[in-house]
Amino acid sequence: MTTYFHTAAALCLAAGMASAQSADVPDNLDKLSNFQSTGVTEFTFIEQDGRYAEGIKRTLERITLPDGFKIELYAVVPDARHMAVGPQGIVTFVGTRKDKVWAVTDRNKDRVADEVKDFAPSLTFSIPNGPCFSPDGFLYIAEQNRVLLFPAAEFFYESPDVAAFNLVAKGDLVPPEEESFNHTARVCKIGPDGKIYISLGQPFNVAPADKLDLYNEWGIGGMIRMNTDGTGREVYTYGIRNSVGHDFHPVTGELWFTDNQVDGMGDDIPPGELNRQTEMGQNFGHPWFGGGTVRTNEYKGEEVPVEVVHPVVDMVAHAADLGMSFYTGNMFPEKYKNAIFSAQHGSWNRTTPVGARVMVTYVDAEGNATSEPFAEGWIDENDEYLGRPVDVAQLRDGSILVSDDLAGALYRISYGE
Repeated sequence: MTTYFHTAAALCLAAGMASAQSADVPDNLDKLSNFQSTGVTEFTFIEQDGRYAEGIKRTLERITLPDGFKIELYAVVPDARHMAVGPQGIVTFVGTRKDKVWAVTDRNKDRVADEVKDFAPSLTFSIPNGPCFSPDGFLYIAEQNRVLLFPAAEFFYESPDVAAFNLVAKGDLVPPEEESFNHTARVCKIGPDGKIYISLGQPFNVAPADKLDLYNEWGIGGMIRMNTDGTGREVYTYGIRNSVGHDFHPVTGELWFTDNQVDGMGDDIPPGELNRQTEMGQNFGHPWFGGGTVRTNEYKGEEVPVEVVHPVVDMVAHAADLGMSFYTGNMFPEKYKNAIFSAQHGSWNRTTPVGARVMVTYVDAEGNATSEPFAEGWIDENDEYLGRPVDVAQLRDGSILVSDDLAGALYRISYGE
């Protein structure tokens, strides 16, 4: 059993070792699918105390929230991206854009994680950004070009070997020749219809015309859905640039999603998007629109050949709106019921950084929405990022978790405690 302490040096060493070994580690999926042992016995554990954790806690002292709310360090989780909270409340699985999925456990239920270790270390993951759970406890992990299914992850994650199966085999999510290093952070959610919805960002800043037919066929630059046994794949959403967050309205069942918009058009355009989809097959405008109603330079002179659904909310340009979740808990005040909490990762190429905060969006009965900052302060007076929020998930007690892939952490936001 190996323990790595969460210091910068140790993380660099661990990352280097993982990269060096990845080519030599066999993909044990066939063995796990047949309930066979792989021989892997060691986990990587992440130290939860010490100077690194104390530094994160100092950063959290500067985060501003509405009255009555507080934010605390829940867990140190390297490269933390999207989260899936187990239906039984036993463990939270956290994806990354590297080769790890982390299992985060609060064993004594004091609302601080006691243990963070890698999940299914006998498997070789490739950008396992998007974990999601079905209501009956099946865990799905959307990777760069594969979707894996773990029927009992919440109960068998204590072992390095855990039953695992292909939902979508490697190379079948997108054509292998369309694999890219860009916009490959997939996310998934189970819809009210019981199907799994998976976003497929297209790899370009603006998708070229000669790719559009292929991408529409596969759902690249859109969202696909399928049955939870992998059958019945169909394209549900078109005209997305790179959506890295979606959820379903708890009352209407409608799909809402964020979308990252075109770069290189200036600091203040185009806006980011929060979208609402009311029926299958709707098109949200890419590549003819760069964001909101702003036309892209590449397609500016062309007639738009589809009917476009424009965003419900125009977000600040380049704030990089990512993960989102409807709030259904009972801990927060009533005005937050069925509101959307979403993470802005922060701009990467804007003259003055924006974002790096958690937003809240209130949705009325007609589907109209208004957004405002909820938790902010991760950009300091020197315009330096102290953290970059990625995703928002709800714990069973009604508090919410926020992931941060820069600090490598999960934060817990509670009310009235």
